[in-house]
Amino acid sequence: MKVFHTVDDARGFSLSERKAGRSVVFVPTMGALHEGHLSLMRRGKELGDTLVVSIFLNPTQFAPNEDLDKYPKTFEADLDACRGEGVAAVFAPSPSEMYPRGKDEQLSWVSVEKLSGGLCGASRPGHFKGVATVVAKLFNIVLPDVAVFGEKDFQQAVIIKRMVEDLNFPVRIETAPIVREPDGLAMSSRNALLTPKNRKAATAIFRSLREAARRVADGERDAAKLTMMVEEAIGASGGTVDYVRVVDTGTLSPLDVVEGEALLAVAAKYGDVRLIDNILLGAAG
Repeated sequence: MKVFHTVDDARGFSLSERKAGRSVVFVPTMGALHEGHLSLMRRGKELGDTLVVSIFLNPTQFAPNEDLDKYPKTFEADLDACRGEGVAAVFAPSPSEMYPRGKDEQLSWVSVEKLSGGLCGASRPGHFKGVATVVAKLFNIVLPDVAVFGEKDFQQAVIIKRMVEDLNFPVRIETAPIVREPDGLAMSSRNALLTPKNRKAATAIFRSLREAARRVADGERDAAKLTMMVEEAIGASGGTVDYVRVVDTGTLSPLDVVEGEALLAVAAKYGDVRLIDNILLGAAG
């Protein structure tokens, strides 16, 4: 497995692979890899010839009051995990390599309007501008034929798909299902920051999402009743709700009634650790 730290080396590798007739599949990550990331890599290996993974903790998608400094960093273990999954190359740039003038001097940004304003975008202003911009940069460096994203970050995946469509990136976006712990908690690098008490309490998120899906299957269609039930369950477990929303899976617009496809999305804090999760409802579920 090759490890590249510069833009030129990573791009040169992809160009050589494509020149040799091999397709490039890309999985972007921020490191602190877990089984969810590995599932994306396994899916990626099914979709093309050469698997490239990036490990870059992107500073432009964190606000000054967020957890950039606390975000887990396990680089050597991450490399071992990539080797174990048959990754051909890892691109692990420094912030100065990705933002040579410094992140505060970055003048060119990618902003995907409307899709970025709700859900996590409402409580994390500027977050998706940083996400879309770094993904666009990574696509221009790695030059993938296919890129794989996880459905836990459902809003992110919708935004990236629209960016690719609007800006004519020659890359196909694929998504892979949420991977969960045995007790249902969605796998996340942030789970390692939870105290044992909060780790146990946070399982209320998925239990309440699953209950909402069951109620929809039994005929409930009122989005307000569903969101209230989830909010109450998270609150009773000791969590602090950021948002609970029923939205359209394509536009991410809020829905009052579940008809056909819908997504129930949640963000909540346990202690100072922010977690997200979602479940498909109705026809989608």
